[in-house]
Amino acid sequence: MIKTAQKNPYLCSPMNYIGGKYKLLPQIMPLFPENIRVFVDLFCGGANVGINVKSEKVVFNDNLSYLIDLYRAFQMLPKSEILLHIEKRIEDLALSMTNEQGYLTLRNIYNSERNPLDLFVLTAYSFNHQIRFNNSHLFNNPFGRDRSSFNSRMKNNLIAFLDRLNSENVYFSCKNFESFDLSDFSTEDFIYCDPPYLITTGTYNDGKRGFEGWNKSEEIKLLDLLNTIDKKGLRFALSNVLVHKGKTNEILIEWIQQHNYNVFHLNKNYSNSNYHTLDRDKNSSDEVLITNYKPQTNQLTLDLCDI
Repeated sequence: MIKTAQKNPYLCSPMNYIGGKYKLLPQIMPLFPENIRVFVDLFCGGANVGINVKSEKVVFNDNLSYLIDLYRAFQMLPKSEILLHIEKRIEDLALSMTNEQGYLTLRNIYNSERNPLDLFVLTAYSFNHQIRFNNSHLFNNPFGRDRSSFNSRMKNNLIAFLDRLNSENVYFSCKNFESFDLSDFSTEDFIYCDPPYLITTGTYNDGKRGFEGWNKSEEIKLLDLLNTIDKKGLRFALSNVLVHKGKTNEILIEWIQQHNYNVFHLNKNYSNSNYHTLDRDKNSSDEVLITNYKPQTNQLTLDLCDI
């Protein structure tokens, strides 16, 4: 088991994405290779991982086109214009943790006009800050009453995120993982995958977001792709869970054992800096980082015998 740091030194994305890796970064980042030319965040989501990686270039990819449109707006527009738009929307619609009508008005405006910055404001006030679309690609996440708002922490995270985007060599891509072109990548490059987890459930993998969901077929396709990446001599890391609330990802475990990849068990109890034996009860979750290389770290690698 990998120990967690007492304080997280990494930049936090302003997108409070379900399944985001911000709290796990102190465990994950030391396991990444050094001297990365191009870092590919193949399922970038909230972009917490890629925004913190040291590399010559970062490629953020996600199949959620509206999310990529938002990141491109963050990259292209002046910071002052972005902040002014957000503050004006909040003022004009009197957005708050209790004004549901203002939120619904903005939701209608976004679904009609598709201004990417309005998507960010919506997520600030939506239930659990989630991004969710129906099959007609209309944003339909409900209001986050008494819980969600564009608070000072989110604003500070946004400013730091924008500054980092404008100081790094960053590229955004919107493709399904199968169609992402890896033909020009070399052994100096690194592919990180944080896909939806097969044995967990959430709005990011329930197939009800207007975009392709995640199932056994998708899981197998990704694992086959990672095998291809490995055969090309490229380095990869995969975030996933082996066990979750009584369920076991047998497909993933068999794949790891067959190809002898490295498994790093992460401490999901973020606040606990000491390793305690993971209780294999119905509520346990064994989150891991799987790599096809030996990290240059003194972190402890465990095998699969304790599953």
